[in-house]
Parts: sequence; C-alpha cells; structure tokens
Amino acid sequence: MSALIRRIITTAAAPAAIGPYSQAVVVDRTVYVSGQLGMDVASGQLVAGGVQAQAKQALINMGEILKAAGCGYENVVKTTVLLADINDFNNVNEVYKQFFTRNFPARAAYQVAALPRGGLVEIEAVAVLGPITDAS
Repeated sequence: MSALIRRIITTAAAPAAIGPYSQAVVVDRTVYVSGQLGMDVASGQLVAGGVQAQAKQALINMGEILKAAGCGYENVVKTTVLLADINDFNNVNEVYKQFFTRNFPARAAYQVAALPRGGLVEIEAVAVLGPITDAS
C-alpha cells in the first residue's frame, strides 16, 4: 500500500491559526478546513456587526483557504457550524446560503458553551479536490 501525502495549507489571505493547528490539511483529494471565526485578516480582530457579519467573514476566510488548496465553495461536501447562541441559527443561514447556493453540503450545527476570542460563530468544512459531477 502506498503512503498518502499530507499537504499543509497556509494563506496570508485568511487569519493565521491562533493555536497549534493548520488553516487546512489536504490528504489525497480531501481538504479539511479548520474552524473559521469571523476575524478580519488585517486586524486579527472579530468583525463588528454581530453574528451575521461574523458568519460572512468566517465564510470569506474559508473561501481564501479553499482557494489556496485549489478548490472553492462548490467543492465543500460537509460543514460544521458552531454557535454561541442556537437562536442565531436562522441569521447564520441567511448568510450561509449566499456562499452555498445549490447542492448544499451536509451540515451539523451546534450551540457551544463558548468560542475562541468571544466569537459568535465558527464554521469548519471538508471539501474534495477536483471537478464534481452531480448525480441526476
């Protein structure tokens, strides 16, 4: 059996990891994107404007990481949304559907006790590299 190759993805276009983890890791054709907060890449701070602004920024950051890995939102097959308040579920959905517009990825959403830096939302993803053909 041949060894799989692991490639670490790093881009300055998204906030640097704030702990001992990578922005993303590619193994074979699978991209594992670490949870993204709504942090502005320039300031390193959470964006102002509440949960929707943070969700939008988190997804923008995710997009930059996906691009660095060689794919995009259309390659995402699974996401996990972590919320500081589950009552923000619908507000986050309004932003989420601007980035994922059809053939939505599988998803889980949870309320958690707290998020790093006092964030209101964190979103992680699993994507696959290469073209995807949808079954009819």
